[in-house]
Amino acid sequence: MMKKTYKLIDLDCANCAQKMETAIKKLDGVTDASVSFLTQKMTIETDGDEAALNELMKKVVKTCKRVEPDCQIVL
Repeated sequence: MMKKTYKLIDLDCANCAQKMETAIKKLDGVTDASVSFLTQKMTIETDGDEAALNELMKKVVKTCKRVEPDCQIVL
């Protein structure tokens, strides 16, 4: 299992953070996820290795862009 935290830039509201978290948790390969508006951080947990996590993050970025187009994830 791998767990990694990413910094978020321009996450505008707590509601968007919640929507992003819900959408990320539905992605294949994600065992757990949390998105915090207050700390502007996102934590992703996966059963896969580093390569699988990197691949997964491409999907996470696309998912987040749909919810909050201005938000950037520092990879």
